[in-house]
Amino acid sequence: SSNKTLVSPGNVFELGFFRTTSSSRWYLGIWYKKLSNRTYVWVANRDNPLSNSIGTLKISNMNLVLLDHSNKSVWSTSLTRGNERSPVVAELLANGNFVMRDSNNKDASGFLWQSFDFPTDTLLPEMKLGYDLKKGRNRFLTSWRNSDDPSSGEISYQLDTQTGMPEFYLLQSGVRVHRSGPWNGVRFSGMPGDQELNYMVYNFTENNEDVAYTFRMTNNSIYSILKTSSEGFLERLIWTPNSITLTLFWYLPLENQCDMYLICGRYAYCDVNTSPLCNCIQGFIPWNKQQWEMRDPSGGCKRSTRLSCSGDGFTRMKNMKLPETKMAIVDRSIGVKECEKRCLMDCNCTAFANADIRNGGSGCVMWTG
Repeated sequence: SSNKTLVSPGNVFELGFFRTTSSSRWYLGIWYKKLSNRTYVWVANRDNPLSNSIGTLKISNMNLVLLDHSNKSVWSTSLTRGNERSPVVAELLANGNFVMRDSNNKDASGFLWQSFDFPTDTLLPEMKLGYDLKKGRNRFLTSWRNSDDPSSGEISYQLDTQTGMPEFYLLQSGVRVHRSGPWNGVRFSGMPGDQELNYMVYNFTENNEDVAYTFRMTNNSIYSILKTSSEGFLERLIWTPNSITLTLFWYLPLENQCDMYLICGRYAYCDVNTSPLCNCIQGFIPWNKQQWEMRDPSGGCKRSTRLSCSGDGFTRMKNMKLPETKMAIVDRSIGVKECEKRCLMDCNCTAFANADIRNGGSGCVMWTG
């Protein structure tokens, strides 16, 4: 019922029924117990609220179900497996993961269902963002409709693996507005550096089970989340024991337009320190000079001299967010010298870079077309 809650070991998270300030719609959710102004990190029935405070969460036929005042199901874990011999239990774990598991098996392998597989708008530490290849599920964030309505909003943040190197996109009503840049071994090349934070470690995994980003805290008294806001941003929020609320640490996309998707068109790069922001790469000129002078760079640039494919060289561009890798070839087994040689031999190859910047760089990405 609305006044009973589950509290996680360690007292960090609380699960229960709540309603937003101006509505009579009730939800089952998880929030931070210690924060004075409520910060919800997960909502079960976001698109199917209860119409009043009479609701029941229970285990029925090996499933978690949420029933309304007339005992109608408004949300359930809808698992079809029914071969568990031992009873199942549901519990809220210390990390905020709400799980249903085999009562004899506390290990993650005994989880029959977990809220971490169904994110709302928030990525908590230890939660994975991206593909679970075994279950065939893409875990992505979707904003609230507005700050007072938890139903699915217009903004989402999701991983695209259809490319040479996976990267995250911020979408507004399904349209791309920002991309993270590919993972370079340390971070996504177009994301603000959290590296200087000594209390946070993150990781991007690419194997036959997962293609996913995750982060964890090395200091448990600090909270941090990644969140898609209904205003259209991806935000990193942080709380330390002496703060009152979670405070904004960084957000994307930044006000500078270089952060907007496809802002400069082809063969151009964006630099906040130049005016106009868009610049043709060395050896290229605006495709449409008049349009470019009118500050509309979307047409991009074209080569000033055609490639001869023998005797051509490269221009080095430093500190760049790498281009999209839809048309790229990735080979992690060779280094940058061999990469350059291969790119020169292929007349369709236009650029190359390291796939991984750690330890002086390794791997090879080659762009064609």
